[in-house]
Amino acid sequence: MTTAVLDRGDAAVVGRPHPRSRVGVPVGSLTGAGLTAAVVALLALGVLPVVDGLLVAGGVAAGLVAAIAASFVESRPGPAPVLAATAMQLAAVVLLSAGTASAVPLVLLVGPAGVLLSRRLADQAAVVEQLTADRAALLEQAQHRAEELDEASRMLAARARTMTSVIDAVTEQSIIGTDPDGTIRVWNPGAEKLLGLPRADVVRRRSIVEFHLPEELADAAADHGLDAGLRVLVHAAQEHGSDVRDWTYVAADGRQRIVSVAVTPRTDDRGAHAGWNFVGTDMTEARATERTKDQFVSLISHELRTPLTSILGYLELVLDDPEQPLTDEQRQYLTTVERNADRLLRLVGDLLFTARVEAGQFTLQPEDVDLVSIARAAEENARVAAAAAQVELHVEAPDQPIVVSGDAGRLGQACDNLVSNAVKFTPAGGQVTLDVSAGWRSPDGTVTAHERPGAQPVARLSVRDTGIGIPDDEQGKLFTRFFRASTAQRSAVPGVGLGLSITKAITTAHGGTLDLVSVEGEGTTFTLTLPRPA
Repeated sequence: MTTAVLDRGDAAVVGRPHPRSRVGVPVGSLTGAGLTAAVVALLALGVLPVVDGLLVAGGVAAGLVAAIAASFVESRPGPAPVLAATAMQLAAVVLLSAGTASAVPLVLLVGPAGVLLSRRLADQAAVVEQLTADRAALLEQAQHRAEELDEASRMLAARARTMTSVIDAVTEQSIIGTDPDGTIRVWNPGAEKLLGLPRADVVRRRSIVEFHLPEELADAAADHGLDAGLRVLVHAAQEHGSDVRDWTYVAADGRQRIVSVAVTPRTDDRGAHAGWNFVGTDMTEARATERTKDQFVSLISHELRTPLTSILGYLELVLDDPEQPLTDEQRQYLTTVERNADRLLRLVGDLLFTARVEAGQFTLQPEDVDLVSIARAAEENARVAAAAAQVELHVEAPDQPIVVSGDAGRLGQACDNLVSNAVKFTPAGGQVTLDVSAGWRSPDGTVTAHERPGAQPVARLSVRDTGIGIPDDEQGKLFTRFFRASTAQRSAVPGVGLGLSITKAITTAHGGTLDLVSVEGEGTTFTLTLPRPA
């Protein structure tokens, strides 16, 4: 920095142009030569007496040399040329004054040397002033930069303290941060609680892989063709940006915990890859509860199905026995029993279906299915219930078939569930509309009526009602088994919360999507979208 300032200061001074004559001769040298010529003229005219000719000749010669030296000083400034030019001027003055015994040479010849000396002193003063100003500016700039760096350091330290305090405040989730090679660098109190080791025993000493069940890592590695190490844990997050799945953690005391682990890449302040974050939630009790519930549902379903089938069989025999006719009152009672037994048998069937879905035993019988026919059959099945509820029910569909590949029975079940739900949740005087159409789905998920480049053919079945609607904060849970919206509970609409979860499972099994748009108090629209042969 100092060198740059000095160079700039010298350049400013040296580069400043001096006054020059029209022919390019420096003014100092021109003035010195002119004054020397004036002294010679005065001597020739006799104005100045020549007392000693030798001294006068020496003085004139010294004056000419001084003029030449002045020219050199102005073209190449420096202390040595200045001293030489000044010495020659003084020598010329002394010799001419002595040779003429007069003070006139002193007046004539001192002028150029004084002017030249004054100019150099002024130039040097300007350089010193510029250097002083530059030094002050540099000091101010350095102080400003130091203050900025200090402020940035304080902000970084504060941010680090904040992040540390937030991580340390989490005690119910384990937060583990690693290097790119899996060495642990972050270990929060939640990890200490879950795995039973203090931070000092883990950070920079252990790898995240050491806390995983080896057999589970080996199986996952074999499934994906990877080595049973860190790569197994992070390959999905590396490809997709994040990954959430269950893993088995092994604590310090050997206990095994089922943990839902969210894996994300970690970056440094420059955005470069710095490792991985593993945020885990202990799901051991929750998963055990789910397994128990599934086992209970499956067991109860099988235990209920056999007696219900027997009950319905005997009811049919009693109701249709011509040899022992029933009274009208008896027939009414038994018909009610039969209707409720049928309803209970359907519920058992739904429970068994959900159990098969959870167990991965859900199979389809694929064939070409006309979605328009499915919609019209669902409208016919719900017509009696809609009339009883004073709900208008109609179908909007083209005359020609819209064919998809799927299981006709399961697609009919899904459509029946949507229509029956719409009728149940629509007050008297409302409307339920089934809309079937063909369309094209773009890569971004947008469905249009006309084909676009890169779009895939799809079929859509929408069930739109003007019913009670679903609150926004409950819509994400609507496809969960046994979940019932608060609006359904307040309106005392019967049901157990299985229909939509079954419909979602059927849709997913067919490679389709089930979308929901609902406004509380205004109505709901479910749209089932299925791939259609090109």
